[in-house]
Amino acid sequence: MSTPSITLAGATVGPGRPLFVIAGPDVIEAEDFALSHARRLKALTEKHGVPFAFKCSFDKANRTSIRSYRGPGIEEGLRVLKKVKAEVGVAILTDVHDVSQVAAVAEVADIIQVPAFLSRQTDLIVAVAKTGRGVNLKKGQFIAPRDIAHQAQKAFDSGNRDVLVTERGATFGYNNLVVDMRGFGQMRAAGLVTCFDATHSVQLPSAGDGETAGERHFVGLLARSAAAAGIDALFTEVHENPDQALCDGPCSLTFELFEETLRDVLAIRRALGHQP
Repeated sequence: MSTPSITLAGATVGPGRPLFVIAGPDVIEAEDFALSHARRLKALTEKHGVPFAFKCSFDKANRTSIRSYRGPGIEEGLRVLKKVKAEVGVAILTDVHDVSQVAAVAEVADIIQVPAFLSRQTDLIVAVAKTGRGVNLKKGQFIAPRDIAHQAQKAFDSGNRDVLVTERGATFGYNNLVVDMRGFGQMRAAGLVTCFDATHSVQLPSAGDGETAGERHFVGLLARSAAAAGIDALFTEVHENPDQALCDGPCSLTFELFEETLRDVLAIRRALGHQP
């Protein structure tokens, strides 16, 4: 099956199209924090000539511990993201965890993300799809690459073809994830537009003391491998000081590492004859 292009935040994404980049800190830590990160990432993606959506969460509802920082919540979080969108001029991607959140999020976000742990929740996928916004469907750690097509079909059947499917690693025993690079070919063969989440894929889930650990030093290696396997979009979490991040710091990239990773991915795509 050939893979059709889709539209995300006004950009055409798919085979033969420029790499679509999704990047930002995992969670909103403060208003100024979100604004400054969006500005820096916009400048870097413009420098490399790629379309960009700023990703940040207003709530991390699936943290390991009840003591973990979750974010400012939906009301304050959407206020901040709306301000980022207006002042910085970037597209917004954020995630939802419940059908009750979808309508409010659709008023601000250009792309709505279905989290990996919720990627089989039919009502949630259908509600997100029916907003008409772009859909970023994270492939659950428990779902085989071929099988995510069934979840994407729920969005298609709800009248929305603008669905990006994002690989973020598969559970490999306890406290570990692995990325099967064959999966990108399998998802492409199913007619899906694919993204690689390079930072969540290096998580070591719950391996810390009540929190997720990670192996940041493998992000570049996996991103280069995914670029060679064939991806249409790249997702990374970026933080000005990952070691002080309130969520997923061990997996997040500095701005310098983000640009290095992006540069490598684009070079591999050019070598293979793809668009930048």
